Amino acid sequence: MRNVIKEYYDQNCEREWKRLEDPYARIEFFSTLYMIKKYFPENGRVLDIGAGPGRYSIELLKRGYKVSLLDVSDKCLNLAEKRIKDLGLHAEEYICMDIKDLSNNICEEYDAILLMGPMYHSHNKEERKKILITCKRLLKKDGVILISYINSFGVLKAGVSEFPDIFNSLDEADKYLGELKLSAQEGFTESYFATPNIALSEVESSEFKVLSYAGAESFLSGLGDVVTRHYIENRNIYLNLLKLAVERCEDIQFRDATEHLIIVAQK
Repeated sequence: MRNVIKEYYDQNCEREWKRLEDPYARIEFFSTLYMIKKYFPENGRVLDIGAGPGRYSIELLKRGYKVSLLDVSDKCLNLAEKRIKDLGLHAEEYICMDIKDLSNNICEEYDAILLMGPMYHSHNKEERKKILITCKRLLKKDGVILISYINSFGVLKAGVSEFPDIFNSLDEADKYLGELKLSAQEGFTESYFATPNIALSEVESSEFKVLSYAGAESFLSGLGDVVTRHYIENRNIYLNLLKLAVERCEDIQFRDATEHLIIVAQK
C-alpha cells in the first residue's frame, strides 16, 4: 500500500478513533456490528485487517473472540494496543504491514476476517484481487469475511450536502456513477470507489460465496446533518432512527445507495 495512505492514517489515528463517535458515523459502526453478529461464527480467531485504532477489535474482544490486528499504520496500532489494554482486554497480535506482504506460509488460521479499509485504498484491480485471494488463504474452511467498499452511488448522494461543487459540472458528477479513483489531493487520501455490482463481482471472481450485503448507512444515507440535529434536539428520535436503520441495512431498497457497502462472503 502506498506511503501516502500510511502517512494519512499515521497523522489521523486519533481522528479515526473519534470518527465512529459521530452521531451519523455510528450508523455505519452499529450496522457493521449487526452484520458481524448475524454472520460471524459464535467464537474463534478473527483477523481485523485495516484495524486502525481498534474500534471493531475491541468489540470483538468483548464478545470473546481471539483477535489479531493488522494495519499499515504503526501509530494506529499503538493507539489500539493502548486502548485495548486500558480496557483490560488482550489481543493475540499487532501486525504492522500491508496485507499483500503477509507470508504465503500462513494458511487457514482464522475463522473470520474483517477487511475494512484496503479495498477502498487500492486503485489497481490486480492488487485488490491479491488482497481477496490472500484473505481466502488465511480463512479456515467455511470461514466468513466481512468486506467494506466505498460505494460510488452513496458518495454521489452524500455529495449533495457535503461537497455540492461537483454538481457544477454534470461530467464531474457522472464520474460517481461507476468506478472512481481519487488521488490524495482529490479525496481524503488516495481512494477507490466502486458501485455495488462492481464490488460484488470482484468478490465473487475471487471464488468467495457472497452470503449477503448491506448498506452501512441504510435509509439515512446522505442525511448526516439531519441525523446529527435529531441527536442534539431529540435523543429518542435519534435512537429509534439508529435502531431502524441498522435493522434494515440489508434491505434491497436501501443498500445500493449508501456511502459504505458491507459484503459478507464465505470461503
